[in-house]
Amino acid sequence: MIIHPLSFFPITLPMLLFALLIALLCGVLFHVLRGGNGWRLLLYFGLSTLGFAVGQWVSIARGWHLLAFGALDIGMGVIGSVIFLALGEWLSRIETKNESGV
Repeated sequence: MIIHPLSFFPITLPMLLFALLIALLCGVLFHVLRGGNGWRLLLYFGLSTLGFAVGQWVSIARGWHLLAFGALDIGMGVIGSVIFLALGEWLSRIETKNESGV
């Protein structure tokens, strides 16, 4: 019998706001460490929020729990945020060549 992983995740508005606060805090800390302009800060906010959500989903789907706070798994969310931030920052630093080969 397969049970959908989201059926065990009773999300409430305070829990959602707390998760968003932690994800945005991870984005701000990464921006302080790596630097950049306002657009890069917005990129870090998006990547961190997406990574936190994916980390939370992995925690629920696989049954892994690391620093759980109620139904919210802060540890896996932060790990997901850091992975997405590092990967997104690395991909955004790739520069293209504007030289024509013709």
